[in-house]
Amino acid sequence: MHLDDVVPVDPPFLKPKIEYKAHTAGLKEMHAMFGILPDQLPEGQGLAAETVTITTHAGTHIDAPWHYHPTMNHGEKAYTIDEVPLDWFFRPGVKLDLRHLPTGHLVMPSDIDEALAKINYTLKPYDIVMFHTCASAAYGNANYIDIGIGFGREATLHLTNQGIVVVGTDAWGWDLPIADNRRHFEETGDASVVWEGHKAGAEAAFCQIEKMHNLDAIPATGFTVACFPTKVRGASAGWTRAVAIFED
Repeated sequence: MHLDDVVPVDPPFLKPKIEYKAHTAGLKEMHAMFGILPDQLPEGQGLAAETVTITTHAGTHIDAPWHYHPTMNHGEKAYTIDEVPLDWFFRPGVKLDLRHLPTGHLVMPSDIDEALAKINYTLKPYDIVMFHTCASAAYGNANYIDIGIGFGREATLHLTNQGIVVVGTDAWGWDLPIADNRRHFEETGDASVVWEGHKAGAEAAFCQIEKMHNLDAIPATGFTVACFPTKVRGASAGWTRAVAIFED
């Protein structure tokens, strides 16, 4: 997914701000660094550049256990994004198609097991499991953040109990869309339903890739995922360019 300030993929307060500087605007900086004049440069052009103001949760990114809770695995200090083992992010990939589930649906372990049965696949520890959901069709629309299914505590622990430590979704977030999640909280008064999938990270360490893109372009299995996160010191997340690698 592009990191941009045009496509509506975030609430306004999380929207990236990008200042684009054209080649001619870069002439002043080049003069300051090198003392070079515009007529000494090819066609009088300097260097283009951008200044970006963003949260670590903008664009396609990976949440670290630190995002969910200060501790993981029932008491260990939670990994920040620069502390997560790199080998978590270069592993066989599995894509599960859950597009038949309607927006607002809370995914249960049985939904995951049924999707695995359809492709005749048994999860292996450290597989990177990505979910193709109804949110993918909403990309580019103003309601993108309000469309999606949610992976709560049960579904998340169902995956981590099988040795899965990296999961992914094409939705804005791993849990239910905020409006749906808020409604559940208001209706039940049960605070444990608020971002329960995220909060499961206090029980079992895992990372989630949010706002994935182009999952429709890959098969269910038969590829390796490379999704190394940007090494932001002490951060709760890092941006990633997730790719599927196929052997010839």
